[in-house]
Amino acid sequence: MARLDGKVAFVTGAAGGIGRAICTRYIEEGAKVAAVDIHADSVGDALIEASAGEHGLALVCDITDPASVKQAIARTVEKFGRLDVLCNVAGGSSSADARVTEAPDEEFWRVIKLDLYGTFLCCKHAIPEIARSGGGSVINFSSMVALMALPERDCYTAAKGGVAAMTRSMAVEYAPDNIRVNAIAPGLVLTPRVEGLMTERAELRRLADQHLLGPCRPGDIAEMAVYLGASESRVVTGQVLSVDSGVTIS
Repeated sequence: MARLDGKVAFVTGAAGGIGRAICTRYIEEGAKVAAVDIHADSVGDALIEASAGEHGLALVCDITDPASVKQAIARTVEKFGRLDVLCNVAGGSSSADARVTEAPDEEFWRVIKLDLYGTFLCCKHAIPEIARSGGGSVINFSSMVALMALPERDCYTAAKGGVAAMTRSMAVEYAPDNIRVNAIAPGLVLTPRVEGLMTERAELRRLADQHLLGPCRPGDIAEMAVYLGASESRVVTGQVLSVDSGVTIS
């Protein structure tokens, strides 16, 4: 029996490297997956690569827009009949980030809106459906920047630290509904976007060298997402789990 047989998952950021890898592994493990992203021309590719067939649903959704999130959750439940796993991958920093005295105000609010408020909104509208299914798993995405000092990323640090704190409080709040809430904190992940940036930015190459076992791949993060979505993690909740090749201890 596959580890996610019978489960329905809602995965945001599905067009990106980590989101695509999670969609692929979830479908391989027997889940039905709503692959969600704001990029209409890319979100379907995540399911094509995973050979999803009737087990997948590609949805265009702006996770910072309450109506868009509500509609995407409703379409998922309408198609598959239930919701068991929410995987909040969508987010990201940008080159505009900087020290707090230099970072543009608009970058701060952009990251807070996408990474923190977007996670909040998806939890707000997905958790009632997970509760109606008898419980399940919420998997948020924090970051190594919430656990270690990484200069020049004060906007992103604030957002991902907020995700980590919200994860712990929600774990307590929704335990009576049999809902586990955890966060994955990746290190440097060699997605196609990051690999491109590494050729231009010396600080990323230096950061990669701090990873004790080498930088992570999207599939490494997907394996943790499978574990947290499966029943084998039934007593794991309120945790921020590093998948970071040891960078936060190096």
